[in-house]
Amino acid sequence: MILLRAGLLALALAAPAAAEGLFPLVKGGPYSLTDQHGQTRTQADPDGHAQLLFFGYANCPGICSAAMPLMADVVDAVGAAGHSLRPVMITVDPARDTVETMAPAMTTFHRDFIGLTGPQTALDSAYAAFNVDHQWVYDDPEYGPVYSHGSLIYLMDAQGTVLTVLPPVLDAARATQITLKYLGAQG
Repeated sequence: MILLRAGLLALALAAPAAAEGLFPLVKGGPYSLTDQHGQTRTQADPDGHAQLLFFGYANCPGICSAAMPLMADVVDAVGAAGHSLRPVMITVDPARDTVETMAPAMTTFHRDFIGLTGPQTALDSAYAAFNVDHQWVYDDPEYGPVYSHGSLIYLMDAQGTVLTVLPPVLDAARATQITLKYLGAQG
C-alpha cells in the first residue's frame, strides 16, 4: 500500500503527460448525473472550466473532510492565478446525497462546489469509468452509514479528460502548483 501511494504521488508530481494529455493509469469516461440544482451534468463542464473530481459523500467523517476543503483551496488559488476550475463530487451515498439535501453541504466547502447524484445504474457507470470502489462499512451513531471509497482527486480538463490525480495528502500549495502546471500545459 505504501508503494502504491508513493507511486501515485510520484506520478502526480511528474511533468504533464505526453502530447495525448491523458494520465496513463486512469481512464475516466462519460457519465450523466444530476446536480444539487436538479440539472443534468456530464463529464464535460457546461461552462468550459477544468474540474477537480472526487468520489465521496456530503457528511463523510473520513477522507472527504480532508479532500473537499483541499479542493476548495485549490479552486480559489487557481482562480487567483487566472484559471477557472470547478470542484465536483460524485456521491457514493445516493440515499442521503439527494438533489434536495446536497446543496447546503456542498456550499459549506465552496460556493461553486457541484454535488452529483443519480440512479444507481448511472452512478455505477461513473464508478466503473474512474475505477472507484466503494462499500458500506458500518453505521456510526453520529454520522450514519460510513463507506470506504476512493480517495484520489481527479484533475480533468473542460471536456472531462483526466489529466492527473492529486492525492489528498498534499497540502494546498503543492496541489495548486501541480494543477497550474497541468492547466498551463492545456492553454
